[in-house]
Amino acid sequence: MSVADRLRTKMKELNLSESELSRQSKVPQPTINRILSGESSSPRRGTIEGLGKALSVSPDWLMFGTNTPDESNITAALQPNRSFAYPEISWVQAGNAREAGEVGNISACPRHTSDVWAGEDAFWLRVVGSSMTSPSGHSFPEGFLILVAPDIEPRPGQFVVARMIDTNEATFKQLVRDAGELFLKPLNPAYPMKPIDDAWEIVGTVVDGKMPKSIFMV
Repeated sequence: MSVADRLRTKMKELNLSESELSRQSKVPQPTINRILSGESSSPRRGTIEGLGKALSVSPDWLMFGTNTPDESNITAALQPNRSFAYPEISWVQAGNAREAGEVGNISACPRHTSDVWAGEDAFWLRVVGSSMTSPSGHSFPEGFLILVAPDIEPRPGQFVVARMIDTNEATFKQLVRDAGELFLKPLNPAYPMKPIDDAWEIVGTVVDGKMPKSIFMV
């Protein structure tokens, strides 16, 4: 059962329309509609908490199906030991499909865990090359694993994976705004920034990262 199914079930039980639930939860009706339609499969935590409070259910139950629906003395934080496993796909796969769920043979991909809920279609990528290796500050060396959430819209300053629509070539960069225009910025100053135009599509927002365990086991 998905978050949309659980939300729809509780709305039916309480005889709530989208507009009435929006009024009680302070969640915009279009957001509720996107969840119910399945367009938004990983709503923001604040959205889930607002809906859970209005429906008198636990946010964890509404989002993940854990606990029971009437455990409504709401705990705002996820359990600290919760972790989620996502597949590691190739850059070719990332460029050919916006969502990991659309990629064939996902079951055969290696999986890595994260304590970040990144959505049902999230996936890991392994950094290739040196364009995101910085001499200071944030740095993502070759081999570093990044967790990509296709359903999270990025804000300037965040890190993203984007692809060229014509060639399906995917790249990992920082999304920045300069003079009102958006650019893909490498952290290595030896590489140029690239303006985002109609030739580019954002694949997803990077929400977690880590060095693979194998690097410590050589």
